[in-house]
Amino acid sequence: MKKYYSIAFAFSILLFSCAAAEENNKPIISKQKNPKMMNTITDTATFGEGCFWCTEAFFQRLKGVKEVISGYGGGFIENPTYEQVCDKNTGHIELARIVFDPKEISYDELLEVFWKTHDPTTMDQQGNDIGPQYRSAIYYHNAEQKLKAEQYKAELDKSGAWSKPIVTIIEPFKNFYPAENYHQNYYNNNQNQGYCRFVIAPKLEKFQKVFKDKLKKQ
Repeated sequence: MKKYYSIAFAFSILLFSCAAAEENNKPIISKQKNPKMMNTITDTATFGEGCFWCTEAFFQRLKGVKEVISGYGGGFIENPTYEQVCDKNTGHIELARIVFDPKEISYDELLEVFWKTHDPTTMDQQGNDIGPQYRSAIYYHNAEQKLKAEQYKAELDKSGAWSKPIVTIIEPFKNFYPAENYHQNYYNNNQNQGYCRFVIAPKLEKFQKVFKDKLKKQ
């Protein structure tokens, strides 16, 4: 785990940041139903591990994940904008809402991906992305998710996988507001953009090697 993380994190400290790549077009995400989820019993996980563009790109590629939506949550402002969240006065964190089929992928497996694809020992920072909106967070939706997240965190701390204590917050789900349309499916739609090329792409390459058995077929 240390080896994978150290390689991925080295790329994330390049002088690129999620906020620096901001766009001007900010329509609200469509709420159309996803036909892939029809007649399928799904569950939901809500994670924050820094810039939601990275989080989305990881979880989109896992077998059993039906939908990933980038958004904001945990704060006290209703329907926040990207600018408001970046101002650091809303209490919101950049989150990914992950809808998955528990028959194809378990919550435990999602937790494994969560812990291995970011640094859970930095309170409000992932690479060059700095601020409370980049906090490492798990918002659980039921008692079982809470128990599993807390047990996994305790075991990782005990194992010494990181030299510093894990600071990931584990709290009950509070709220979630989908981010603007241009944030959705960001990496897939903007692979030539600087942040995507120099931060997300190298991390995604390592992710695909580590989790090759869990990936969707291309």
